[in-house]
Amino acid sequence: MEIKNSIALVTGANRGLGLAFTQALLAAGAAKVYAAARDPGSIVQSGVVPVRLDVTQGDQVEAVARDLGDVTLLINNAGISRGTSFLAADGVEGLRAELETNFFGPLLLSRAFAPVLSKNGGGAIVNVLSVLSWISAPAFETYCASKAAAWSLSNGLRNSLQEHGTQVLSLHVGLMETDMARHLDAPKSKPQDVVAQVLAALEAGKSEVLADEASRLVKQGLAADPGVYLQPLTA
Repeated sequence: MEIKNSIALVTGANRGLGLAFTQALLAAGAAKVYAAARDPGSIVQSGVVPVRLDVTQGDQVEAVARDLGDVTLLINNAGISRGTSFLAADGVEGLRAELETNFFGPLLLSRAFAPVLSKNGGGAIVNVLSVLSWISAPAFETYCASKAAAWSLSNGLRNSLQEHGTQVLSLHVGLMETDMARHLDAPKSKPQDVVAQVLAALEAGKSEVLADEASRLVKQGLAADPGVYLQPLTA
C-alpha cells in the first residue's frame, strides 16, 4: 500500500489518534483525506474533507460508502471506552455500547467499503485495536472484550479480503496521549509516533503493528505458561 496519492477515510478523526492520522496522511502526500466524525463541525484539521458519520448507524455507513467511491485506504479508528466491568450494574449496557462502536462499527465499514477498495485496486484497511485485545483489565473488562472481538474480526477480514488484494492491518497499542487515557497516570505513547509506525507498516505490506513495549511483551506472553492472559492484573 503506497500512502502517496492514496485516498483515505479516517473515522473518529476529530481528535487524538484520528487527528494524528489525518495530519500524517496529508504530510505523506495522500491525494485526499476524508475525516469522519459524528459532528463534522468538530473537524479542525485543514486540508481534509469533513464527513458526517456515526459508525454505529448502518444507514449512514452505507451512504458514506456510496458517496466516497474513490477511497483506497480505510482507517477504522473510532472507539469508545465506558470503563466498566462485567459484573457492574451497567456492565451489560457498557459492553453493548462498546461493541457497537469498537466491533460492529469496523465490521459495517469494512463490509461497505470492501467492494470500493476492490474496485480501486485492493487498497487497505487499518483496524485500531489495543494491547487489551489479549488481556483483561479489572476496570475495563467490557472494553477488553470489544477489542478482542475486533481482533478476531481483523483476522477474519484478512482471510476474506486476500483474494481482493486488500491489505488488513491490525494496530495494537497501550496507553497513548489522548483524551481516553488522560486520567491514567502511566507512560504513554505519542499518537504521532504510533501513526508513523502504521504508515510504514502499510507501505511494507505488513499485517500487524505492535506499537509499544507493552504490546510487544503481552504478545510474547501469550505463549508463556501460564499465559499472560491467565495472570490477574491489578486495577
